[in-house]
Amino acid sequence: MKYYLAVDIGASSGRHILCHLEQKKFVMEEIHRFPNGAKENEQGVLCWDIKHLFSEIIAGLKKCYAAGKIPTSIGIDTWGVDFVLLDENREIIGDSVCYRDNRTDGITCGISDEELYKRTGIQKQKFNTIYQLMSLKENQLWQLEKAETMLMLPGYFSYLLTGRMMQEYTNATTTGLVCPETKDWDFTLIEQIGLPKKIFKSLSMPGTLVGKLDPKIAGEVGFDANVVLAASHDTASAVLAVPSNKEDIIYISSGTWSLMGVEREKPDCSPESMTRGFTNEGGYGGKVRYLKNIMGLWMIQQLRHELNDKYSFAELCSLAQEQEIDTIVDCGDQSFLAPASMKAAIEDYCERNNLMKPVSVGEFARVIYRSLAFCYKDTARELEEITGKKYCAIHIVGGGSNADYLNKLTAKFTGKTVYAGPSEATACGNIAVQMLADKSFTSVSDVRQAIGESCELKVYK
Repeated sequence: MKYYLAVDIGASSGRHILCHLEQKKFVMEEIHRFPNGAKENEQGVLCWDIKHLFSEIIAGLKKCYAAGKIPTSIGIDTWGVDFVLLDENREIIGDSVCYRDNRTDGITCGISDEELYKRTGIQKQKFNTIYQLMSLKENQLWQLEKAETMLMLPGYFSYLLTGRMMQEYTNATTTGLVCPETKDWDFTLIEQIGLPKKIFKSLSMPGTLVGKLDPKIAGEVGFDANVVLAASHDTASAVLAVPSNKEDIIYISSGTWSLMGVEREKPDCSPESMTRGFTNEGGYGGKVRYLKNIMGLWMIQQLRHELNDKYSFAELCSLAQEQEIDTIVDCGDQSFLAPASMKAAIEDYCERNNLMKPVSVGEFARVIYRSLAFCYKDTARELEEITGKKYCAIHIVGGGSNADYLNKLTAKFTGKTVYAGPSEATACGNIAVQMLADKSFTSVSDVRQAIGESCELKVYK
């Protein structure tokens, strides 16, 4: 049996998913799962525990060996924008800071937002890599001066596994430093804003072989395998796993963030596109993921944590359906990005905008879910206006595809048929890249058809 392993690390948890094919259908098996989350260091900076994450990657590989299911290849994906800097000895400089940290507050890059969008097509978000690097330039210049290489997190983990440094294209586009036309670093921009050119290594496309496991790693886990560049930005992998070959569909990669958009052949870096808040990120095969970042299930996740995880997400959906409050908040409001209390942030927003405040748990959940669905409705309308196309359906993939109440609201508010699944879309897309590289499939359309036939899609009219 030929196995492929997706190491899929999200902001709140990571998982190792093994997959093999049976009659051209994906058979998925979770072999390892572990928690993740950013924590403040002694200086109060919100950071990722990189050493812990890599130890969990190794633990998952050992479980593959223990189960007697040795992967032919391994692919790694994570969220975007975050990175490590390495010195001449390939040692990490400083900490790997989380994008939700406030170090980028008030940071600019010295050129106008309009010019930056025209060049990169990436919507301004204060946590984009460009602003994180400019924060270092302004406040910790020694780190940039000492750095020889910048690697996005999946690239760093692949380096730890193989000893080979490679920078993958889809994740690099989230930096706000890549030209969408050339699909390479915009070195003119990089020089213009005063960042060191040498740290930006050449970009490689998903499906590129990184190399075999380092002999020490192979000895530790009990086997050798190829490490292949996945579409290492988790959304890029999730979009590849959208189980449809139709052109008139919208996707929502629904998780901590909701990434809602369409696949396009060319970027749209126009002033209208910028004004409406759309971004042009890299996809598999050089496609453009034309999408909008929406706050997503982060709000319901934080509400749940605030309630000491007393309720499951399914219970929160059920409680929400029983309520009648019709308050809708703007999910894109910055007050919801990293509040100390999500309940307090919602109450404060309602206070500022003269809206009815939720009181019960169910009312808070209803406000969040309805607000998300309302945002989906607006985004679908904007996509149709910008592209001049009518979209007949919305495919929701990722963990949020299990949110039955939200799916119903999305169908109701948008007036479009909603297809939900697969829930492990990121892992599916990660594995799809490996299978395409290994010639188990010869085209994206074939692999998407196989994914659709491998999972049960829920349909909401």
